[in-house]
Amino acid sequence: MCGIVGIINRIGEAIDLQILKQMGNAIRHRGPDGEGYFVYENVGLGHQRLAIIDLVSGQQPIHNEDKTIWIVFNGEIYNFPQLREQLQEAGHRFYTNTDTEVIVHAYEQYGDKCVTFLRGMFAFALWDGNQRKLLLARDRVGKKPLLYSHSNGRFIFASEFQAILQNSIINRDVDVNAIDQYLTHTYIPAPLTAFKEIKKLLPGHILIYQEEQIRIVRYWQLNFTPKNRIPEEEAAEHVLDLLTEAVKVRMRSDVPLGAFLSGGIDSSAVVGIMSQISDKPVKTFSIGFEETSYNELEYARIIAKRFGTDHHEFIVKPEALEVLPTLVRHYGEPYADSSAIPTFYVSQVTCQHVKVALSGDGGDELFAGYDRYFGLSLAARYSIIPAFLRKGVINPLCSLLPAFGRHAERIRQVKRSVRIADLPRWALHLYWLSAFRPNLKAELYSEEFRQLLSSTDSLSWWEHLYQRTTGWDAVDAALYVDTCSSLPYDFLVKVDITSMANSLEVRSPFLDPALMEFAACLPSNFKLRGKTHKYLLKKALNGFIPDENLYRSKMGFEVPVGQWLRNELRTFLTDILLSERSLKRGYFRPEFIEWLVKSHINAEQDFSYQVWTLLMLELWCREFID
Repeated sequence: MCGIVGIINRIGEAIDLQILKQMGNAIRHRGPDGEGYFVYENVGLGHQRLAIIDLVSGQQPIHNEDKTIWIVFNGEIYNFPQLREQLQEAGHRFYTNTDTEVIVHAYEQYGDKCVTFLRGMFAFALWDGNQRKLLLARDRVGKKPLLYSHSNGRFIFASEFQAILQNSIINRDVDVNAIDQYLTHTYIPAPLTAFKEIKKLLPGHILIYQEEQIRIVRYWQLNFTPKNRIPEEEAAEHVLDLLTEAVKVRMRSDVPLGAFLSGGIDSSAVVGIMSQISDKPVKTFSIGFEETSYNELEYARIIAKRFGTDHHEFIVKPEALEVLPTLVRHYGEPYADSSAIPTFYVSQVTCQHVKVALSGDGGDELFAGYDRYFGLSLAARYSIIPAFLRKGVINPLCSLLPAFGRHAERIRQVKRSVRIADLPRWALHLYWLSAFRPNLKAELYSEEFRQLLSSTDSLSWWEHLYQRTTGWDAVDAALYVDTCSSLPYDFLVKVDITSMANSLEVRSPFLDPALMEFAACLPSNFKLRGKTHKYLLKKALNGFIPDENLYRSKMGFEVPVGQWLRNELRTFLTDILLSERSLKRGYFRPEFIEWLVKSHINAEQDFSYQVWTLLMLELWCREFID
């Protein structure tokens, strides 16, 4: 796992090696084990290495036999031994034992389509000197980040904003449409970034830069059709086989490895399989909170005991928010998933013991693990009922249901689903996830900010994602959209940035392409059966994972920031968001910000999500704009 940087100037304009090294130094945390540079005329590539495979000869940039092709690579290719063997049979000669060199020769053999042969997580830049062509590529689901900027005949790329902003020619003008997206989703989807002059390469895409022109091509997308009509028992066995094989190849390492363990189904399955494969206790790492309703440590301990792991724990307290400036700097643009805080700390603890950790990321998106999938499925079934019955009979009756007692949460789900059932499918899904819905934005935005926004609002991107799912049922459509949105732009970027800030590599077996493609083509009721989430995965793991873990309610990796901001961090919140500096920024109406913050602090309404989103935006403005 590493960090990559590069500059392509106009022909005749030499590379400033000092700037290239400054870019590399800015992301040294991604690769503290070494650095390397390739500079030739107007082309410069740089690499910061976290040594995992081939510790002796794996220094990058790496080249082909006649040194006409050079690469800098961030990630891991799990099928590189098989690819290497095939390429050697085709006549290619290797001078290292790395997975990186396999990409070089695969490009020689297959051209731009080489990415389709790669099984792993990756972001790389390959310079073809013969064609004077740069090829950028990003893995299928976006585990590894890749940013670029193209202006005034100069093309610049890097793994993180800190590196790309070392170039003074890139101005820091804010893209207000990206901020509008952020306030809806709490992250900024590709290709946008918070800066007008910087873009993200989308997952599953390649970018070709040649003769000062950019061409972007999609090479992969997850398809939920046609459906595989496999018997249930056989499907469960195949899921477990695919997951086991995905874990096994991700345990290939020349350095120590371990696993994140929350005690949920996905991380428990990964740890259990690792324990079967490993000849010594697996090192596991868990995070907890003093607030009981957020603490999952007891479930992690059950798994640690069951599989005899070498277990480590860390308790996150309110003072943990001291890490916020560090997180803001590493993310480089507004990002409001508060679970980045415990993920940073579990990475910090983990990196003291191992250099590689496996995680359970992706299981929810493959097997319908979130409560919203039940809500969306329920709303879809409800919408079939004639409108006169829904509005005249059922809606009034539902409003009388008591939202308290043993089934309070389920009743609230039903009420919410009934209330919004007439919305389009895409709007229903977004209703569950958005921080600032249109009605709140109408109160929040200043007239000046509103005038700066383009005519395309932040909802159109989401609606466009749903247009690709025409004809699919509610569950498949939601799984596809989540795989294209919150998975790459929220959860995976969270794990990449927080782990790499601690020089730790994290691997995700559930996001193996073979497992993802098999799960996508299973019938929806194999994933969500009535109210049972992850039905088939639970069936596959029955008897292997303890029932306490397999059938418990999902908690999610949440942080009690709402409570903290009302209590221990109240002064911190008001000092930032209600400061003159914040209120005069011009984006928002000061009186609405004051009302929002005070309503939350005084427990009149729960605006945890919204207040945290604004707080992280203001901290970003102070770090990168002011």
